[in-house]
Amino acid sequence: MFAIMKKSILFILIIFSNILLAETIGRVMKSNGTVLIKPMGSPSYSVSVKPGQAVSNGDAIRVGEASFAVVIFLDDKSVVKIRENTDFQFVETSNTRSLIIDQGTTLHNVNKEDRKKTYRVETPVSVASVKGTEFSSFHDAVSGVDKFVGKSGNFEVLNSISGAIVNVGPGQKAVSNALGQLIPAPAEPGDFPEDPDGESSPEQNDNQGQSENNQQDSPQQQERQPQQRQQRSPQQNQNQTSQEPAKQTESVERLEDVQTSSSNPQSPPKKPFNMGLAVGSATINDTIYNQVALRPELSFGKLGIGFDLVMYIDNEGNIRKDEWDEPSDFIDKILYLRWGQKSDPFWLVWGSLNNVTLGYGGLISGYSNMMEFPSVRKVGINTGFNFRNFGTEVFLSNMKDFSRGGTLLGLRGTYKISDTLPITLGMNFVQDMNQFSGLKDTDGDDYPDLFDDFPNDKDLWNDTDGDGLADENGGNKAPSGGWDIDADGNNILDSEQSELKLKPEPFKSTNSEAVAQGFGFDIGYPVLKSRALSLEVYSEFNTLSFSQATGDTTYFNRDKMTGSGITLPGLRASLFGFLNISFEYRIKNGYFIPQFFDGSYDLSRVTVQTTDSGIIVRTKDQLVFADPLSNKDTRGMYGSASANLFNLLTFNASYASMKADTTEFNSFNALLNLNAENIPKLSVAQAYYQRNNDKDPFDFGNPSLNTVFGYKVGYEVSQGVSVIWDFRQFYRDSGIPGAALEPVKQTTIETAFDF
Repeated sequence: MFAIMKKSILFILIIFSNILLAETIGRVMKSNGTVLIKPMGSPSYSVSVKPGQAVSNGDAIRVGEASFAVVIFLDDKSVVKIRENTDFQFVETSNTRSLIIDQGTTLHNVNKEDRKKTYRVETPVSVASVKGTEFSSFHDAVSGVDKFVGKSGNFEVLNSISGAIVNVGPGQKAVSNALGQLIPAPAEPGDFPEDPDGESSPEQNDNQGQSENNQQDSPQQQERQPQQRQQRSPQQNQNQTSQEPAKQTESVERLEDVQTSSSNPQSPPKKPFNMGLAVGSATINDTIYNQVALRPELSFGKLGIGFDLVMYIDNEGNIRKDEWDEPSDFIDKILYLRWGQKSDPFWLVWGSLNNVTLGYGGLISGYSNMMEFPSVRKVGINTGFNFRNFGTEVFLSNMKDFSRGGTLLGLRGTYKISDTLPITLGMNFVQDMNQFSGLKDTDGDDYPDLFDDFPNDKDLWNDTDGDGLADENGGNKAPSGGWDIDADGNNILDSEQSELKLKPEPFKSTNSEAVAQGFGFDIGYPVLKSRALSLEVYSEFNTLSFSQATGDTTYFNRDKMTGSGITLPGLRASLFGFLNISFEYRIKNGYFIPQFFDGSYDLSRVTVQTTDSGIIVRTKDQLVFADPLSNKDTRGMYGSASANLFNLLTFNASYASMKADTTEFNSFNALLNLNAENIPKLSVAQAYYQRNNDKDPFDFGNPSLNTVFGYKVGYEVSQGVSVIWDFRQFYRDSGIPGAALEPVKQTTIETAFDF
């Protein structure tokens, strides 16, 4: 008896579960050619689709060669148009609607008004989150490349490997790949796919969607290529519509619950213009300012321009003039300028740069010139050319540094042997032409502000007693009030003293030289490329050299240092688009560390330290190689992993360990990004930690100069309005002998409006 009851209960549960899974969520409005559905739980695509076909939660759809289909969702009347050679699955939960794309191209018209669920398009590489817009998505399963193109409205694209996020608006696109790159760019005229259903109005679509004669086209018409169908004139579409049979009663009844009077004609694409408004506070040089910023974004074909028109107001209502008082300041108002993307014959990014990596990253990896923004605004450039199998790339971190002796420069050239033998050879050259240009010099007199007693006066620099009067000969010319008559502050006139102990001339960046240089060669080969597994093997050889100090060595002294590193082998793999891992075996000789020019390079590029013997200037290499054993030859491993955990969060971490006897150089980097779509009122949530080339990067209680961490949290107050808290912290020498490092905290609180 008990066994019978047990079987009965199990049978009821199975039936109930199937009913839930088989919930109808949409219907096929139109179909043409080979369109098949694989029901939930079925091993194959067994159902041939006709107009009016129900689509259930968990169903997968396949559109074959020279075919198309149109599906409408029952609840909010959103429409997805499916082009040829496309496979994807419908997956819905109580608050999320997901289209899991295996391959192909889809066009989406998401209804914002009646929608109660988050609308997402997911591929093994990317996730596009939509709030109500018209856009297209394309996924190449072989190469692992996604392309999302906006037609109206705005949506976000997340690269599941790196955690990078970009916002895509009308006339814009985002290209995402399995290497973790996410590149925003203006959309070109041909980027948005042709509508497989033609250009008919929604009213025409309703009438045509009720007809089954799409399956009755002539064989010649079915054999046409999709390009031919897409190029038909409106007159041809109209003629085809007029030839449809009048026998549509059955289809009308089946789609009666789908078609409503709320179907409005599609609005034309919006003008490619976005406006962002930020109202909040920002900390600059330890002073808190109220911030009002307009951040318009313009797109014209391949050209994209972003502005940062910001005003900082102190607690007395005074506007900070430092950002508006010189003609050169207006260059800073251009946040970025883009032309094309890296796959184009010519591409350019000017202004703010993020995540710059040359080759496999042995020399420069993840560099950003925005680490000290907004207190320090840099104007960089990253550009390149592609011609057949050749490629070039040029990188400059800050054009302003040329007036102070130079900037960080990067060059790369590549050559792919052929498509049949896709071995790629690459060469890299990186040089920091003047590491001292990392020291802030407000008045441009070559005396950095940390040494200059008059940082806003290019004619004066020394004030021994700190009374605001310049020492005699402590400048190029006497001030209007004359030199200080008591420069040492001992209340005795200088003219009555035989010996004066005054400050020596401070450190001058042009009196010494500090150059860091790197050269590298790499080779790579894609071993496997499939949906389940992709594997790339590579090797690279890199060198670093640091020039010997010349000229005045009072404040800066450095012997020449050189070193090299070999990666053999290097492996990168992707499993089912879910897990991405990499492994490198590294051999290091002399003064070398991988990724010397990393994301935090600008923070540790050059520092000033106070010792018992006085103030000295130290460059990053001197800090990294301060240990006498740091030039010993070492060997070790590097590994990284990134994963998308059920679309709830993405995680990216890397660890390196290099050893030689008792000497260790360890690095740890981590990025955690929470999918805010799953949490009400949360617009963004991410955190990061970076600590490179330390003995113990996990000693969180004792940070070093190589430590950078931060987080960003956004709370959605109402639709389109979010309050965002952005925090970053790093460390610098306090200038006091024996004292702990001084934390430098940068906090921005702003209210963001999405127009």
